[in-house]
Amino acid sequence: MVRGEASSSSMPRALSIAGSDSGGGAGIQADLKTFEALGVYGMTVITAITAQNTVGVQAVEGVSPALVRAQLQSVLSDIGVDAIKTGMLLDCGTINVVADTIESSEPAAMAPLVVDPVMVAKSGDRLLAADAVAALKTRLAPLATVLTPNIPEAEQLLGRRLKIDSMDSMRRALVELMEELPETRAVLLKGGHLDSTGNVCVDLFSDRVHGGLTELTLSRLSSRNSHGTGCTTASAIAAGLAKGYPLLKAVYLSKRYVHGCIEHALPLGAGCGPLFHAHLQAADGALDAKLKELIGD
Repeated sequence: MVRGEASSSSMPRALSIAGSDSGGGAGIQADLKTFEALGVYGMTVITAITAQNTVGVQAVEGVSPALVRAQLQSVLSDIGVDAIKTGMLLDCGTINVVADTIESSEPAAMAPLVVDPVMVAKSGDRLLAADAVAALKTRLAPLATVLTPNIPEAEQLLGRRLKIDSMDSMRRALVELMEELPETRAVLLKGGHLDSTGNVCVDLFSDRVHGGLTELTLSRLSSRNSHGTGCTTASAIAAGLAKGYPLLKAVYLSKRYVHGCIEHALPLGAGCGPLFHAHLQAADGALDAKLKELIGD
């Protein structure tokens, strides 16, 4: 088996290495919901605990790098993994431990790796130390099957030398990211932050294995309830890769799945509400009927 190919376990296994969101909309919680919705067994390595809701992040406390390593080794040595997704990593120590453990563990080293370079929460709260951006680029990005930055994250990865405010500058940014991160196989640059004409949202994808640039376009949904879209996008790609889908098909799956999650998003809280990750299962209304069967109604 070569890196980027899923194994043939009875049920695909995906691991999220990320922070916890007490409000349930993003982070570990969103990843587990996504894995479950897409038919993948989900596991977690928690890197940080946040006190967080729909209006912001009130507190953050990191998990020690030693405990991050222990969680990783515990999962990898027993259950194994078919795909890995990283999210909030908080600091250099955590990034280095994650990279070291992935490199030294055969199951992890061979599994597809989706790196979501989480830097700032939707509320504007910082989730990655400023000095850790370089570590993410030099230690983790080279291991990535695909990197999934949004526009503000891409600007930070490029040292803010390019303002991304148009489709042309998005394309330039994607080219520069691929040049600056030569060991990263692919980049998905998400366009949700870009004010675009035509009421559409365009993401750009480039895969150096197959070459070229792919535009992924869907209608833009008008909703304030979009908390967790970045986490969900990356974990949906990881789920697709764990199931053995080719990378571009996994990206397409993620784009369409997240679109549905936003379309059916939940108006909870006073701020940016969460997505509805179970929309595929709930779409036909069968869940209530199944529950009634279980309770004998």
